[in-house]
Amino acid sequence: MSTVACITPYNMNMAITIRPATPADIPLILDFIRALAAYEREPDAVTATEADLLRDGFGPNPFYFCLIADTDGVPAGFAFYFFNYSTWLGRPGLYLEDLFVQPAYRGLGIGKALLQRVAAIAVEQGCPRLQWEVLDWNTPAIEFYRAMGAEFLDEWRNVRMTGEALLRLAGAGGEARR
Repeated sequence: MSTVACITPYNMNMAITIRPATPADIPLILDFIRALAAYEREPDAVTATEADLLRDGFGPNPFYFCLIADTDGVPAGFAFYFFNYSTWLGRPGLYLEDLFVQPAYRGLGIGKALLQRVAAIAVEQGCPRLQWEVLDWNTPAIEFYRAMGAEFLDEWRNVRMTGEALLRLAGAGGEARR
């Protein structure tokens, strides 16, 4: 567990605690995911369930990991990540899927503390690369990431295939569903 003291004009001694999520946090994680989707103008896009999050994050081979940021005992934000692999580097990387801080807690150092902990995990795990995406209209996040030293890879295009197109390519013809 990592604790970071944050000095703000509102509370000169606010404590931020970054901790690994537990199965008991699943309703909270889903609330954070839904709040992030609403912020990103896609409030109806979340189809994940508590059962999905439990199955995929807390079994013997988790597909994701999650950190919760508490400030003075109140959950304020989260970071949701997983590992990928770079064939060029021959090393694992860490992909930050979501970083979110509740609006009432923004500007207090919580996002920075979460990002620092994710970066530390990447270093601890021997990952030479930490990656994530940001929406092009999300100016506050872009400025925040730029201030942290992030490099923007504008020459790369994100590519995604879902739904029927994915099933067709897989040759499943719409019959295989998870």
